[in-house]
Amino acid sequence: MNTILRHVFTAILFSFILSIIITGITLVAFLEDWSLILDHKVGEISYLAMVLIIPIVSGIIIGTVSAWYWQQRVRRIERQLDELAKGQKMTFDQEPYAELDKIQHYLEQVQEKINSQTEMAQRIATERAVEREKSLQEVVVQERNRLARELHDSVSQQLFAASMMMSAINETNPPKDDGIRKQLHMIEKAIHQSQSEMRALLLHLRPVALKGKNLQAGVEELLLELIQKVPMQIDWKVEAFTVDKGIEDQLFRILQESVSNILRHAKATSLYVMLIERDDTVILRVADDGIGFDINKIKTSSYGVENMRERAYEIGGTLKVISLPNEGTRLEVKVPILRKEGENHD
Repeated sequence: MNTILRHVFTAILFSFILSIIITGITLVAFLEDWSLILDHKVGEISYLAMVLIIPIVSGIIIGTVSAWYWQQRVRRIERQLDELAKGQKMTFDQEPYAELDKIQHYLEQVQEKINSQTEMAQRIATERAVEREKSLQEVVVQERNRLARELHDSVSQQLFAASMMMSAINETNPPKDDGIRKQLHMIEKAIHQSQSEMRALLLHLRPVALKGKNLQAGVEELLLELIQKVPMQIDWKVEAFTVDKGIEDQLFRILQESVSNILRHAKATSLYVMLIERDDTVILRVADDGIGFDINKIKTSSYGVENMRERAYEIGGTLKVISLPNEGTRLEVKVPILRKEGENHD
């Protein structure tokens, strides 16, 4: 039973009981002959009929007005709770309802507590990022770079050479036997897949720290490098804004992992990256036109989604993945930016 029906039913019931009590008192106290009240009419309607009609009509009116009155207040609380659950800034009316002053006060306290926890999480993430960057051992960086160079100079070059030879065989001198021709095409396809896996591996091996660059510069450098190495249409929209080092570090890691997943799994021909700030919220969006996947059937952990979601949670953000088979995948990260009063956005 919804709010309006419940209020109407309650008002009708209360009015009806009150009318019965008044009528009973009238019959007992003031009338010696009950037939007089039974035969009495108000206009063309009998008195007893009026006793039934008046409480029903008045109950409907009073109940509807009361239900609308309280429904407006409940909806206002629902709207504020929805904004609070989505991590948005709650909107408050200039003239709050007096009946909801305490609830309003408690909601403000909850929002302040969430903001404090988010700010603390972002500050801790920033401190950890600075500590990681300071404590990064040069030998580890050199070893990763050495391994990446060796893989690029040896395995990647050999895969490229094998791919060129297979393409030449299939195009210039294809075998007449259909079975052998299909096998050669399968080998060529496997070599191309291995090249994509190698590109993804090299992307993981490269140092993940921004090392003196801001987030926008790191994103553009990564995408420009992909354009040179990956046969894929890559577009991006990156706007200038300033955030803490910890947020930059985690967003860059999420971008790296999402791009690596696209290279390994998506079989995409185009990639789009957007990095903007709107309404004190940083938005990172990565979309591809690949084969996609069914989120309900495939373990998200196999695509690194849980790892990326944990990174987003660490800085007080949220991660959303939308994917359908053969319709591509879109990943979106939203991180609220808590700025102190007087701090600008530049």
